[in-house]
Amino acid sequence: MSRRDALLAALVAVIWGLNFVAIDLGMGDVPPLLFLAARFAAVVLIAIWFVPRPRVAWGKVAGVGAFMALGQFGFLYASMAAGMPAGLASLVLQAQVVLTIVIAAGVLRERPTPAQVAGVALGCVGLAIVGAGRGGHVPLAALALCLAAALSWAVGNVIARAAKAQGGLAMTVWSGLVVPVPALALALLIDGPDAVARGIAAFGWEAGLSTAYTVVAATLVGYGIYNGLLARNPASSVAPWILLVPVVGMLSAWIVLGETPNAAELGGGTLLVAGVVVASLGARRGAGRRPRDHSLTANADAAPTSR
Repeated sequence: MSRRDALLAALVAVIWGLNFVAIDLGMGDVPPLLFLAARFAAVVLIAIWFVPRPRVAWGKVAGVGAFMALGQFGFLYASMAAGMPAGLASLVLQAQVVLTIVIAAGVLRERPTPAQVAGVALGCVGLAIVGAGRGGHVPLAALALCLAAALSWAVGNVIARAAKAQGGLAMTVWSGLVVPVPALALALLIDGPDAVARGIAAFGWEAGLSTAYTVVAATLVGYGIYNGLLARNPASSVAPWILLVPVVGMLSAWIVLGETPNAAELGGGTLLVAGVVVASLGARRGAGRRPRDHSLTANADAAPTSR
């Protein structure tokens, strides 16, 4: 990877890491599922005219949208609304890496390497430490919702891998079609029409700026750069840079939001990231022994994260 591409990869990690703080600052009194509906409505309305539809069956596009977009971000936004700190959310969401390996092994019969098994084990220990040592800092429901977001992302990864879709941005935009209406319907069902009406009234400049960041920077610019990197470099050279996302997320939340991580979060988080690193290295070694499939990495989200 050239120095220019390395800088671009670092830029994507920064953009996706800051996304968690942008969500936290913008959501405010807006119900999380209404906030999600607004985000993907904007993504679709802006980009669908310029991004060609992925050459994948509609059922698989809808599956990716249901799990990687609606499920992942629905649970993530609900988790943050329930008290999950933005920085810690960026870390716990990385559990999707080890969950993807486990689900792919069961569904796609992709046998994990010994290094990947070790990475999964390390990641599980790290998550257990974070959960056990939260000390009231994170509500258990919020932690569970964030893990559900990671699980939904992992399922979406496996669906995208099975679909062998080329181009993560196209899949992100077109799969986003399935998000706004169900998200709005769930907001009306869970929060109630009165809360949704109050949320629309409370959708001020902070929510507008946050939505603009998640749509333009995190989704369109972030994925645009990331896909270009994948087109020019091996996926195994690009993917490890996404490990910087929780580092940026926790650091920016510390600076902007005053979220100081406790010892359990730092220790468990270190083990989780170590597990992701070990699993990623195992995937790279495995890729050297079989034909490389870029679809999983190309369609993974952050991160969006989101991402």
